[in-house]
Amino acid sequence: MSHTIRKRPQLLNRVSRIGGQVAAIEKALNTGAECGAVLQLIASVRGAINGLMAEVLEDHIRNHVTNLDDKPNEIRIQGTDELIDIVRTYLK
Repeated sequence: MSHTIRKRPQLLNRVSRIGGQVAAIEKALNTGAECGAVLQLIASVRGAINGLMAEVLEDHIRNHVTNLDDKPNEIRIQGTDELIDIVRTYLK
C-alpha cells in the first residue's frame, strides 16, 4: 500500500491548509495589502509545499527507491537516511 493511500487523511489536511494559505494570498492581493505581507504569505505557502513534498518523497525513497523492507542492512539504511536528510535540507 502506498504512502499516499495510508496517510491520505493527513496529506489531504495539509493540502487543505495550503489551499487556505493560497486563498489568503489572493485576498491580500485583492485588498491591496503591503508587499511585505504578501511576500510573507507566499513564503509560508512555499514552506508548506516543501514540507508536503519532503514527506511524500521520504516515503517514496524508503519504499520504492531503496526498498528497505527487502533485505535491509546498515549500509542501505545509512544511505537512505543520508539521502532523505539531503532532500529535506534542499527543500528548506
